[in-house]
Amino acid sequence: MTRVVWDDVTHGDVVRAIQEYDRLGPERFFSEHGFAPATTYELVWDKHRYPPKAILGTAYEFATGHRLGSGDLEGGKTGAVAVLGKLGFTVQEQGQSAR
Repeated sequence: MTRVVWDDVTHGDVVRAIQEYDRLGPERFFSEHGFAPATTYELVWDKHRYPPKAILGTAYEFATGHRLGSGDLEGGKTGAVAVLGKLGFTVQEQGQSAR
């Protein structure tokens, strides 16, 4: 697994990935961007829930032009959850109610 540097990914790139998810719907989004549904965590944005790893991976693709595979980034607290948190997003364990 290559070490991914997140410096180029902005809050706006993540919002763009969320908009892409909303536009395509889950099945087409996963098919076109190469990710799978979330299993542990959810990104909460505007009262909707999104798969954090898939959204962050797609944001990275928008920011850098390079596509990541699902195995290229971690999804847990030290991976996508931490990066999204630093960018100002709320990520929580699935099943928790949004605050």
